[in-house]
Amino acid sequence: MRKLRMYNNPFKGLLITFCGLDGCGKTTMITRLASDLRRCGGDVMLTRQPTDAVRHSEIFRNYMDSSEHSAYDYRSMSVLAASDRLQHVRKVISPALDEGRIVISDRYFYSCLANLRARGYGRDVWIYDIARHIIRPDAAFFLDIDVPTAVSRVRARPSEKDRYIDMPLQYRLRDEYLAICRRCGGILVPTDVSEDSTYEFIRNKVEQIMEVRSWN
Repeated sequence: MRKLRMYNNPFKGLLITFCGLDGCGKTTMITRLASDLRRCGGDVMLTRQPTDAVRHSEIFRNYMDSSEHSAYDYRSMSVLAASDRLQHVRKVISPALDEGRIVISDRYFYSCLANLRARGYGRDVWIYDIARHIIRPDAAFFLDIDVPTAVSRVRARPSEKDRYIDMPLQYRLRDEYLAICRRCGGILVPTDVSEDSTYEFIRNKVEQIMEVRSWN
């Protein structure tokens, strides 16, 4: 796997990203972190990738909600998602960072690479070229969780209890997230401990980064 050569954040704001399997606990950790940072006076903006423009598109829903994918080529969907992430970084995240805000993103460009590789496109190089135009997060958290637990959490959501889930893909995605975290300088967050312990780990890392960036 090649390293994603993103560019360093040139703005005064802070970019924090969370990636991992559906059901890994991203939403819970993001909510707690945003609440704490706001309580301390931080100007926090919550966002997510891909944006609704892609999430609600026919091609995206085809791959997320069905086992039948013959109508579309996955690479075309991946290019769509990657371009959406680039647009989002340039037109949404960058202006917020320039204003000095703390931007917390639910998923980031790493998820695009993980999905591409997990679906058998590990030799595609175009995604690494796009990454050169993406801001490197100040803190990129990768929440690791075993697949059965993650899936059971997803199934516990009333709106997703009948959602199609490609189980073999989930195992490959977990492996890819772990590899990307190691290769790209991410922060691995084990979630096999209590929720409070997981959050304390994340909060301590953020405080360390804010101290280095002279945020406190």
